[in-house]
Amino acid sequence: MKKVCIVGASGKLGRYMVRQALDRGYQVVGVCRERSVPKLAEFADRITVVPGPTNDPELIREAVAGCDGVLTVLVPWGVRQYSSGTAQAVLDHAEPEARLIFSCGWHITRDGEDKYSWKFRAFLRVATRLARLVRAAEIDDQVEACRRIFASDRRWTVVRGSDLEEGESQGLPVWSRHVGDPILESNLTRRVDFALFMVEALADDTLVQETPAIVGCRTPSALAAAS
Repeated sequence: MKKVCIVGASGKLGRYMVRQALDRGYQVVGVCRERSVPKLAEFADRITVVPGPTNDPELIREAVAGCDGVLTVLVPWGVRQYSSGTAQAVLDHAEPEARLIFSCGWHITRDGEDKYSWKFRAFLRVATRLARLVRAAEIDDQVEACRRIFASDRRWTVVRGSDLEEGESQGLPVWSRHVGDPILESNLTRRVDFALFMVEALADDTLVQETPAIVGCRTPSALAAAS
């Protein structure tokens, strides 16, 4: 792994991934919306920034050229199929053997075996309707984006994050194939550690075509499982 592209580099998760990729000596290309470029100022002389909408196929083609890995934050901004457009552009234009790591929430399920509480399901329904009503986000489009990823034969991983908090790193999160596993009960991960899991996944072939649901390694449920 020598060169990586980070799609959504200007967000909180994206900036953590930029920092960790640079710490590993990777050459980094960051993609973000033009108005968000100033958020990457601290890395200005260390990365290449490609500004523009991340669902633009030609922009993604330029950004991922020659990259050994692509880290993509699937965000559901607006009502223009932003997540699915971004995912499709990465699937179409990344190098044939590149590792493709995508981020999303626990609400994505690959095989229908995930088990959600009624509170989680109710919150998701309300949030989906409200976001669509005010034309702020399309949560359902993240589902469509992941459907396309799952149907691909690329070397992908979809990392599903729990609730997030800020704070110092606690170490690499633990994971399970299915939400509902007791190890995930604490439902909390440090954002910096979510980024850590994403970057580590680039070099972990055991995660190829897996959908790990993660939780902080120092949370009560993770510690209970370890003991």
